[in-house]
Amino acid sequence: MIDVHSWPTPNGHKVHIMLEECGQRLGRDWQVHAVNIGAGDQFKPDFLAISPNNKIPAIVDPNGPGGQPISLFESGAILVYLASKFGRFLPKGDRERFQVLEWLMFQMGGVGPMLGQAHHFRLYAPEKIDYAVNRYTNEAKRLYGVMDRQLKGQPWIAGKQYTIADIAIFPWLRSWQNQGIAWADYPRLKDWFDRIAARPAVQRGVAVLADARKPLTDDKSRDILFGKTQYEKR
Repeated sequence: MIDVHSWPTPNGHKVHIMLEECGQRLGRDWQVHAVNIGAGDQFKPDFLAISPNNKIPAIVDPNGPGGQPISLFESGAILVYLASKFGRFLPKGDRERFQVLEWLMFQMGGVGPMLGQAHHFRLYAPEKIDYAVNRYTNEAKRLYGVMDRQLKGQPWIAGKQYTIADIAIFPWLRSWQNQGIAWADYPRLKDWFDRIAARPAVQRGVAVLADARKPLTDDKSRDILFGKTQYEKR
């Protein structure tokens, strides 16, 4: 059984969705261990041993390559690993595979960090900084536009097949309102989003730990995530 150390955030949901899409069922084939990032669980030694960057998700697969256990952190790397392990959602042909990987990197290097900053400065920053709000809201809109154009004439982000590129991007767009987005401006992307949201495995994936997450309102949680606790030497 694969152990998934996670929390109901976009990066956590990527792995939950991927496992369910690969035919793995929570409680039968994989189990989730809640890492409450608002309470500081990500700094515990046992978690740092498998995720040295103190970020969720991380997995431990007792039946890794060669039948030996393996632990992995970074959600993109985990998606590639699971695609390889189960032979799903990553094409075998070089051209198609690299097209998927470039859009996976687009999510890891662009969509995640930029939309994360939009969330932070629009919702969580202790003071409103108009420059930052405008910069990251505009970047969110630009990225949505890139994806909307990419879907012209094809059903999925990397082409004709549903892949880990779609799985990686989808959870980040679930908070579109918090990013200052109007779906009417991105009709192709909205259709793509709705088709993914309707998939049973996706619905199961985003439900994992959903009841455990609470709104980030107290100063202690804010300090753990954004303040001095995050930057302590370990």
